[in-house]
Amino acid sequence: MANFDDFKLAVESLSGGKNTVKLDDVGMPSVLVVLPKMLTSELYSGATSTVHPAFVLNSTEKAKVGVSKYQNIIVNNRAYSLPMQDPKTSITWDAALAACRQKGSSWGLMPFSLWGAIALWSKKNGTMPRGNNNYGSDHGYPHEKGVETYFDSGAGKTGRTATGSGPATWNHNWLPDGIADLNGNVWEWCAGMRLVMGEIQIIPYADCMNATSDMGESSTHWKAILQDGSLVAPGTAGTLKLDYVSSKWTLCTSITSQLDSSRGCLFKDMTLASGVTCPQILKELGLFPDGAVVDETYGNDYFYANNGVAERFPFRGGSWGYTSYAGVCCTGLGNPRSGVGAGVGFRSAYYGEL
Repeated sequence: MANFDDFKLAVESLSGGKNTVKLDDVGMPSVLVVLPKMLTSELYSGATSTVHPAFVLNSTEKAKVGVSKYQNIIVNNRAYSLPMQDPKTSITWDAALAACRQKGSSWGLMPFSLWGAIALWSKKNGTMPRGNNNYGSDHGYPHEKGVETYFDSGAGKTGRTATGSGPATWNHNWLPDGIADLNGNVWEWCAGMRLVMGEIQIIPYADCMNATSDMGESSTHWKAILQDGSLVAPGTAGTLKLDYVSSKWTLCTSITSQLDSSRGCLFKDMTLASGVTCPQILKELGLFPDGAVVDETYGNDYFYANNGVAERFPFRGGSWGYTSYAGVCCTGLGNPRSGVGAGVGFRSAYYGEL
């Protein structure tokens, strides 16, 4: 890329090194936010002092990782993080993964674990991001607006807005150097987690970033979770699942209400079945409330799931019309990997040298 050094220098200088620019295998740039390693005990009270799983790849701790500053576009089958773009949507999970891995070594689709770490960090620091969750503006702060890139003809209002075009409060840290648009605009596919007939399954740590990580339907790389946090083969007795009881998603080991339909509740209202305990790993992933006192409402973000069918893949954040239900703690587990829509996009991450 011509003038790459100038571009990289400008991005790093303006952000104090918190943002950088990486070239992919064909020499095209993406703007990344550099995240240093986090301990879970730094993210919520009561957690053990262990490295958050998003910063462990192939059993090795990562001192820092890179996450796309912006929701991604696609050029020549590759994903890119660039400002003031209309994010790529109407893309399946598999196509989003391929566009990220196509960029070369160390690139991949945003790990579910990394999104969880960012959500916990924002909550802990009192900067849960606002965003385009009310047709071009934030529902609670209507003066905060982005630049329209897509008109929602059904609603007769703004739909998508340009990546990074909102104010700093739309970033994860409320600063210009933060990760943009985690609340609303478009839902974002994540890698390394799925729901199968209500059973929670993951690719451990950030190992979904491996180019050889197999996330196919019948892959043996998937692991289920026991109450003590240990990882076991899917279908093992006593694994953690999601039940829908009294209009709330309930962590359980035996499902009583199983339905092939997307049902939801406020994330803060998720609860435990009698006698069931929640291991730290589910809180680290943002799959269950952490119980800390900072912003106990979690922004009134919503949690949707379908526990009555095989393979439901996650997207997070909400889209432009979800108002208070959208947010960094909002999760959708109601769609198959083949799901597409004008409000569903993605972002890449980078686990190589920074």
